[in-house]
Formats: sequence, C-alpha cells, structure tokens
Amino acid sequence: MLHDAYRDLKYLLNRGYRKSVALNFVANHYRLTKAERHLLARCVFPDGWIAETRKKLLQAEELEGRVVGVDGFNVLITLESLLEGRAILCEDGLVRDLKYQGKYVLTERTESLLHGIVGSLRELAVKKAVFFYGKNVPGSGVVKKLTEKALASNAVVGEARLVRSPDFELKAYDTVATADVGIIEKVPFVFDLAAYTGLRLGKRGMPFSELFRPSTAGRWSI
Repeated sequence: MLHDAYRDLKYLLNRGYRKSVALNFVANHYRLTKAERHLLARCVFPDGWIAETRKKLLQAEELEGRVVGVDGFNVLITLESLLEGRAILCEDGLVRDLKYQGKYVLTERTESLLHGIVGSLRELAVKKAVFFYGKNVPGSGVVKKLTEKALASNAVVGEARLVRSPDFELKAYDTVATADVGIIEKVPFVFDLAAYTGLRLGKRGMPFSELFRPSTAGRWSI
C-alpha cells in the first residue's frame, strides 16, 4: 500500500500539484498512518526538485576553503536521529530525520554530537563555519556555548550566533549545511553535514528506495 501511495504522490508532484494538496489526497485515499504520511512528506519530491538539489549538493572534497553557514539545530536533530536509526536518505540525496520534533531538545549527548560535527568541519578543512541557532528555542544559549567550546577545542575558525530567524540568515550564504527545503531552494550550494558526520561515526541513512525491497520491508519500522 505504501508503495502505491508513493507512486501516486510522485505522479501528482511531477505534474505540478502542490505537495500539501497531493499528499493530503493520497494519504486520505490510502488511509496512511501518521508515520507513513510523515515519511512521504519528508522524502518524496518531484523530479525537477531532485535534479536541481543534486546540482547544489557538494561532495566532501569540495568543502575545503569554503565559508559554511550551519543550520545548527537542523544538523543536530538529523545527526541525533541518524544515530538512533530514525533518519533516512531521501530522494533528493539528503538525510532527514523522521521524528516529530519541532524544536531541538538539549540532552546529555548534545556536547559530544557538537564535537562530532565540528570535527567533521575540521576534517573537511573549511575556511570558516558559522552556526546559527534560533534564540527563542529553549536551551539555545547553552548550545551556543557548547558550539563555541567545540570550535575552540577542534581549532576550527568559526562562531555561533543566536538569531531570530536562522533561515533568513542562512539564505545569505553561498554554502549551507542543512536539509531544510526552504533554505536549499534559495542557496547556491548545500552540504549534508549530518550525513557526513554520521558516516564518520559508523551510521548511514537507509535510502528511501530500499523501503520497497522485500528484504527490507520487514526490518524497517516507521
């Protein structure tokens, strides 16, 4: 049933229907669960979007010497989800979380996750990394300080900023680390920092297409 829903959603998206309208129609028709609806919303895109996004998506070796704007909470949530086995490699080539988590929740793992993320930036030899966090998110001040600590201990040139709208700030950068479609649409280049860090830590997002293989269907839970 999920594969049929995916096929129909893909058909509608490729013919120009708005995603919210197409998804609502398909989800109601197939009586999808909340989790199934969320999966399709996060991972399925029209072919035009996929082609454009893949043109923007940088490989690791292309990061050297670049100034990178980092969508801090987006990368943290995605990496945390990836390590928990709750993230997936979507059709456009970016890993996205499958949590119903609107805001980042500070945990005991936050500091180690940030060290992993900043360690990746050091390995990638970026010129500078600028992390943006929403100042109205609870705990954002603590995360900012932890980010600054990670930057200093890893000898990575960078800074962390608390702002009202990280999306607005990030759209001014040429290269951004995020999986947020609203930002991706507006910037020239994108890098999947969460996926790269996950690989360094031994975790890889399952490709969306794998969900429909008989050998996988029984092993994956959404």
